[in-house]
Amino acid sequence: MRIFQTLAALLMFCGVTIAQSDPRPQFEVASIKPAAPDAHGTFIRGTPGGRITLTNVSLKEMIVVAWRIQPFQVSGGPPWLESAHYDISAKPDHAPKPDELPLMLQSLMEDRFQLKFHRETKELPVYALVLARKDGKLGPRLIESKEGSCSQPDLNKPPAPLEPGKPPALFCGGMFMSQRSMNASSIPVANIIPMLSRTLGRTIIDKTGLTGKYDISMEWTPDESLALQPPPDAPKLPPADPAGPSLFTALQEQLGLKLESQKGPVEVFIVDSAERPSEN
Repeated sequence: MRIFQTLAALLMFCGVTIAQSDPRPQFEVASIKPAAPDAHGTFIRGTPGGRITLTNVSLKEMIVVAWRIQPFQVSGGPPWLESAHYDISAKPDHAPKPDELPLMLQSLMEDRFQLKFHRETKELPVYALVLARKDGKLGPRLIESKEGSCSQPDLNKPPAPLEPGKPPALFCGGMFMSQRSMNASSIPVANIIPMLSRTLGRTIIDKTGLTGKYDISMEWTPDESLALQPPPDAPKLPPADPAGPSLFTALQEQLGLKLESQKGPVEVFIVDSAERPSEN
């Protein structure tokens, strides 16, 4: 499983439902080319002016980002939906608002890939995220944020480069997740759910009842069958402790939360048809 960077974090993990506008905003120009056969990792990056670059991305991965869903919610489509990868550079005619970028990606796929789909709701296994203790006491690494404990990001400045072996500095509302750790500053607990859902491959429903903002720090030993694949330029990490806690155990011991298996309604995005795009 690949890690989306920068723009994908903005699109995937903010948990905001986008209202469809009419007409839907579009990119002014877009270049689509097949990715290099030996390319590794998927990257989605944006610039303050609104241009985005998608490197080695499949149509399925674009669907996941643009419609803010999880990979396990996508089914159907042509055989190359996941196997064919593309490099895309797209430029809008104005600096778009954050909520416009997913709509632009949707327009791009429907225009250049002739994407057609429908949605269905199915009863599937889900996890409920609940408090681990009946008395409501939280874990030592889930701490309610205090006013002034973090600084606001400057959107006009590019993010500082990562230091090897260290997570990035976090502003208010920031979050970083690797294949075996998570750090966040002044966020609602609901904001960690999309990342957990992507890692575990199952819809997660927030039933904690927590409404505040929290500083979060968690570490676990990844299940290799679930671990996110870091990009080639990611900081090199020391080997994981094989005796360390699983993600489920870390949630309970470090955050005071736990996941309970249940069944519930899950929206499924079914691809009816798509075509390979022309190179222009």
